[in-house]
Amino acid sequence: MSSTVYDFEEIVPRELKPAVFELDGISRESIEAHYKLYEGYVSKRNEILRALAEVDQGAANQVYSEIRALKVELSFAVGGIKNHEIYFEHLGGDGGDPDGPVATLIRRDFGSAEGWRADLKATGMAGRGWAWTAYDWDEGRLYNYVGDTQNTFPIWNATPLVALDVYEHAYFLDYGTDRGSYIDAFLDNLDWNVVNDWVQRYAIPIR
Repeated sequence: MSSTVYDFEEIVPRELKPAVFELDGISRESIEAHYKLYEGYVSKRNEILRALAEVDQGAANQVYSEIRALKVELSFAVGGIKNHEIYFEHLGGDGGDPDGPVATLIRRDFGSAEGWRADLKATGMAGRGWAWTAYDWDEGRLYNYVGDTQNTFPIWNATPLVALDVYEHAYFLDYGTDRGSYIDAFLDNLDWNVVNDWVQRYAIPIR
C-alpha cells in the first residue's frame, strides 16, 4: 500500500470579536449557532487530514475510492473554514456606503455603491450557499460571484473581499425564509475598515 504522509498541524477555530455578537438584525443566537457549524468544519479538516495520512493511493479511482472521497470532503471542509473566517471577520461594523480604497474599486467596477449592493444582493438571492465580491487579478477588477456550496464554482486567481453566506443556517432563526431581509441586515453590519485592510494587505491596485 502506498500512502501519503501528511505533515500538517491541527488548527483551532478562530475566536469571534465581541462586536459580532451585537449585530443589528442578526441575533446572538444565530451567530452562536452559526459559529458551531464553523467549528465543525475545523474539526473535520483535522480529521480528514489525519485519515489521508493512512489512505491507499494505489486504490485511487474516479468512480469511488477512499482518497477521492476524502479529497472532495477536504475541499468542502476547508472551503467552509475560509468562507466563514471572512464572513465573521468583516461583520461588526456600521455598514452603509464603503469608504477608502474599496470604495474606489466599487465605484470604478460597479458604477456606485448602490449598483454594487444591488448586484451582490441579486447574486445572493440567486445562489444556494454563497455570494462573494472578489478581485480578479487577471482582469484587474471586482466581480460578484455565486457559489452553491462551500467548494463549488471557485474562481482561480481571484481574492474574496466580501463573503455573503446565504445558506439557510445563516438567517433562518431570525428571518425564516425571508433571505432578502437577511442580506439587507448583512450589508448593514459590514465593517469596511476590515475590508480596506485586506485591500491594502493584498496590495490590490487602485487605479
